[in-house]
Amino acid sequence: MLTATLRKLERDGMVERTVHPVVPPRVDYRLTPLGVTLLGTVCTLMGWAVEHGEEIDKAAPSTTRGPASAPARPR
Repeated sequence: MLTATLRKLERDGMVERTVHPVVPPRVDYRLTPLGVTLLGTVCTLMGWAVEHGEEIDKAAPSTTRGPASAPARPR
């Protein structure tokens, strides 16, 4: 899933991918100038999610809570 997301971000011009011909294989990603323009927006969204984390958790169905679900958000 991570690889698919990174490939889409690369296709859309948000990240640049560099493959290094070494063993074991190594791939680096970095934001393009276009990707950098999103940093402020992403930081704002992250701040909102942290601020409203408890409300989000309460609104989620109980089947998504617990150790089998995604890791808890840091507080």
